[in-house]
Amino acid sequence: VEPEFKYVGNMHGNEVLGRELLLQLSEFLCEEYRRGNERITRLIRDTRIHIMPSMNPDGYEVAAKQGPDSNGYLTGRNNANGVDLNRNFPDLNTFMYYSGEISGPNHHIPLPDNWKSQVEPETLAVIQWISSYNFVLSANLHGGAVVANYPYDKSQDQRFRSHRRTVNTPTPDDKLFQKLAKTYSYAHGWMYRGWNCGDYFADGITNGASWYSLSKGMQDFNYLYTNCFEITLELSCNKFPPEEDLERQWMANREALVAFIEEVHQGIKGMVSDENNNGIAGAVISVQGISHDITSGDTGDYFRLLLPGTYTVTASAEGYQSQTVTTTVGPAAPALVHFQLKQDVVRKPPERKASGTRMNSKALQKKVVPRATRQRTQR
Repeated sequence: VEPEFKYVGNMHGNEVLGRELLLQLSEFLCEEYRRGNERITRLIRDTRIHIMPSMNPDGYEVAAKQGPDSNGYLTGRNNANGVDLNRNFPDLNTFMYYSGEISGPNHHIPLPDNWKSQVEPETLAVIQWISSYNFVLSANLHGGAVVANYPYDKSQDQRFRSHRRTVNTPTPDDKLFQKLAKTYSYAHGWMYRGWNCGDYFADGITNGASWYSLSKGMQDFNYLYTNCFEITLELSCNKFPPEEDLERQWMANREALVAFIEEVHQGIKGMVSDENNNGIAGAVISVQGISHDITSGDTGDYFRLLLPGTYTVTASAEGYQSQTVTTTVGPAAPALVHFQLKQDVVRKPPERKASGTRMNSKALQKKVVPRATRQRTQR
């Protein structure tokens, strides 16, 4: 089973470089595949690559009418209803920070009951899309700076909610996210240098909340609601670069765009099945020492991104006995770790004798073994 990867561009309609790069990337991958490029052929064969060049086509149309020369910094940023789509996802951070105080989860957090009435059509479509696939890795492409930004975007400390106030807010996978961000930064033409657009970011990367706190953003939503690890790529100082600059920008980003897709093939992967080799959907994969779980897909397949090292991993599902293994992850291909879970045996307490040696009729009833149920929250 191939891991699912996605790129999303142009969620801010006036930040157009990502849109153009993703269109060019699509053409590049097809052309190189036809040419027999071994690297690209292997990548396409082993990965399901999803590309959404524009999440905000209405905003793009507004920005494009202005053109690159007279485009205002915010013209076309929002959608047709005037809403910033990267401030429009359900706020799962607040729930996560609150539940953290009572040892609650920071993964697969359920959506509020009325969430559909609170989001824009574009946001709704994206949430339904990412709920339909077991995405593993993702990046959304922006403009206005040059830096690879990783979760969390929203600070836990409410004193830092205002724009441009900073406090580093790492996820349980902070080291992994830094590695993912550096993969893009150092494969980019100049992002890794750090000095860009009047700002300095060491190694060309930043924790989102360390830059400024952002509420209801897409990358935090991916991490808190799905199995997907997403970062945000700020790709150009000029949000709407002129046509003559596109070739230079493509050459600066081409290797980084491909190298980042390849990062989906690290860590561990495998199947979670029952004793009859039937896949178990929604099984929980926990890694000791990292308090963020992922779940298996509809066929029982799972992918857990991890840095090289030795890990103790547990698979569990309702109605089954959990299984724990220790595995070593190398720097290249992911380690293959399969789990085969045994069903829990439901043992009923001994029945009392009704009288003499006569047994209560309930003692003759069949034992009921619960079927596996999905661990996923509502989709």
